[in-house]
This record gives sequence, structure tokens and C-alpha cells, in this order.
Amino acid sequence: MGASLADTDLDDDDDFAESHEINVTPFIDVILVLLIIFMVAAPLSTVDLPIDLPTSTASPQKKPDKPTYVSIKPDLAVAIGENLVKRVDLVRSLDAMADVSKDRPVFLRADRAVPYGELMDVLEILRAGGYSKIKLVALEGVPDAAAAQAAPAKP
Repeated sequence: MGASLADTDLDDDDDFAESHEINVTPFIDVILVLLIIFMVAAPLSTVDLPIDLPTSTASPQKKPDKPTYVSIKPDLAVAIGENLVKRVDLVRSLDAMADVSKDRPVFLRADRAVPYGELMDVLEILRAGGYSKIKLVALEGVPDAAAAQAAPAKP
């Protein structure tokens, strides 16, 4: 069993020739990592105040690119985005923000434990300040669960 190297035609130029094709495997890996990062970061881009929102079965509306959130915490503190403000300074703080105008809607979030009168007080402050486009924020609920909560349990 012998082999002769003289009979074979060795062409070293073909073995080490440059390949002009793009290797897409690293590109796909980078795209998948970016996709995962954006999927994790998207829910975090909303307001990060811990508020227990009530549920609603209404169909969700499309929100603008940069919504303005006014939140009422369980301790009745008011915040714009994540910044706490006094109620007397609420309209002044909204007016001072560059991306907020009185024509754009303000999204009002209130904790489930906030009394109705306190919610109405904040709504009245916003209305008196010229902000008439106010949208209430709630969690999306399942229609069957809402009907079960609305119907009183009979013994």
C-alpha cells in the first residue's frame, strides 16, 4: 500500500484561495441577541411606579410614541412619569415639559386603593390647567373574569 505524491497534481493556490462570500452565521447570531434584548427591554420602557391597576375589558387603544403618564400612588402621591410632584405643581410641571402639549392626551394611572374622590381631584386639577384630553389606564382583563366579578355571588 504505497502512494506516490508525484502522480497527484498539488495546486496550493486553490486550497488557500480567498472566499468572497459573506458568512451570515455571526450576523444571524447578533440579530437574535438584539431581538432578545429588545423583547426584554420593551416592557421596561413604560413607567416603573408600582401601582396596582384595575382591570378593564375595553378594547385597548393605540398609544402615542412618547405618552405622558400621571400616576396616583396608593399613598395618594402624584407623579409625572417617575418623578413625584406636588398636586399644586402638577399643571406647572406638565407645562414645563418640552414634549407635552395641551393637545396631546395625558394618561392617568391610579392605584386600585385610591379613593374615587382623590382621582376626581387630580382630574379636576388637570382640567382646570387646560388638559382636557385625559385617558384612564387599566390592565387588560378577560371578559369572563370581569363578568364574574360584577355578578354578586348567591348563596
